[in-house]
Amino acid sequence: MPVTITDVVLRDGLQDEDVLVATDDKLTIADELVAAGIRQIEAVSFVSPTRVPQMADADALVARLQPYRATTQVSALALNVPGVHRAVAAGVDVVHIAASASSAHSRANAGTSAAQALEDLSRAVASYPAQRFLGGISTAFVCPFEGIIPPTRLVEVAEQFAAMGIRTLGLADTMGTATTEHVLTAVGAVRDALPDITIGLHLHNADGQALTTALQAARNLGIEHFDSAVGGYGGCPFAPGAHGNLATEELVAHFHSHDVDTGIDLQQLAIAASTVKRILADSPQLSKE
Repeated sequence: MPVTITDVVLRDGLQDEDVLVATDDKLTIADELVAAGIRQIEAVSFVSPTRVPQMADADALVARLQPYRATTQVSALALNVPGVHRAVAAGVDVVHIAASASSAHSRANAGTSAAQALEDLSRAVASYPAQRFLGGISTAFVCPFEGIIPPTRLVEVAEQFAAMGIRTLGLADTMGTATTEHVLTAVGAVRDALPDITIGLHLHNADGQALTTALQAARNLGIEHFDSAVGGYGGCPFAPGAHGNLATEELVAHFHSHDVDTGIDLQQLAIAASTVKRILADSPQLSKE
């Protein structure tokens, strides 16, 4: 069975590193990802450069990624209405709007309650009927402030995204600590409630369980869309204790060893991981002032 992997190292990976990666270096990383066969890249988040200075060049990077769109889908994350407006204006293929299942995390991450965030995003989506949107639910399974998220709560938030007209929804284990059993149960509940919605998984990896979760989700639930970050970099800066992303090279190797096709070249992916490691080591540290 085939699956599709979106690499998020340029966005979710770099936003959690204490360095500023130059736009030229980000393009070098994108080149390596595309050479490895990655056909979906989440490149930036349109957020406040004061809060997330690693994303200050979001508009410039998207503009320079335009030639990639012939072969590769370029998406961007937006957490609020200004972010949606910027992402649409920048011309990304897909705007990834995200809200949290937890209001406590929503206040830390987006500066507002989950209910208000969803209401605001709904209005923004309605303003752009021709734009492709992807929905994302952060802390879909576990919250650093509220603990385990019940599947009923996850379904409630997913239904609000569906009411906006969102037809593709990514569920994020932001902390990386959700058990495989809990993830499968919660994803199954969303699928049963919204059978017409395409579900993807964005897994972080605290205890090494994310590979098992991904494989079982693909085999047992038919999930075909996964996010990961080459090198396993990243995490949410506003979720205390959050762990890094599931590494793309580990996910691809695991899938291939179980006859799940990704269309990605592992040798080229290893080169991409080495490139990211080198660039991070050579990039200037963020000012602490």
